[in-house]
Amino acid sequence: MQARSRLLPLLRSPLVGELLAWLFLHPEESYSVTELAGRLQASQSTVSREVDRLAESELVREERRGNLRLLRANPDNPLARPLGELLALTYGPAAVLGELLAAVDGIDEAYVYGSWAARYAGEEGPPPRDIDVLIVGTADEDDLNDAARAAEGQLGREVNIHRVSARAWQAGNDPFLTSVRARPLYPIDLSGDDR
Repeated sequence: MQARSRLLPLLRSPLVGELLAWLFLHPEESYSVTELAGRLQASQSTVSREVDRLAESELVREERRGNLRLLRANPDNPLARPLGELLALTYGPAAVLGELLAAVDGIDEAYVYGSWAARYAGEEGPPPRDIDVLIVGTADEDDLNDAARAAEGQLGREVNIHRVSARAWQAGNDPFLTSVRARPLYPIDLSGDDR
């Protein structure tokens, strides 16, 4: 059983947070249950059950094309704007960072660390004030800064990126990296596809 996230405790589970964040932070797109299940690394039946609840509450719209069930955020729901803002501040990094960083060359791995990753993992504490991102690779600092500024615009909070070489990450003898590894890490999906 997945630990209870402390990012937005009023939600039933981290899966619901990630599902809502993906749909509300990509409101112009429609996604199938299969795509969402793959993206969220959850079973189709679990995602389908959660989508049923969200559609019943009219938070999401669904469209049928044959056997294909397409879903998108419902911008006409009176909760859409405030919910979108809450989701950007809480589960937004999971929905936004992968796409932005996938466009940057030279990234081997990427992780969110610090307070956001700790709250996602269920550790108690105050809401995160910023998002700390560790980049492993040779990505250009200017490109990373551009991605961080774009993420800040979508997430409504500061995004700090720290880049390290693959050699330093693998060596594990740097005190900063040792402390980062000792705490929760949230791996960022860099595939850049919609699965």
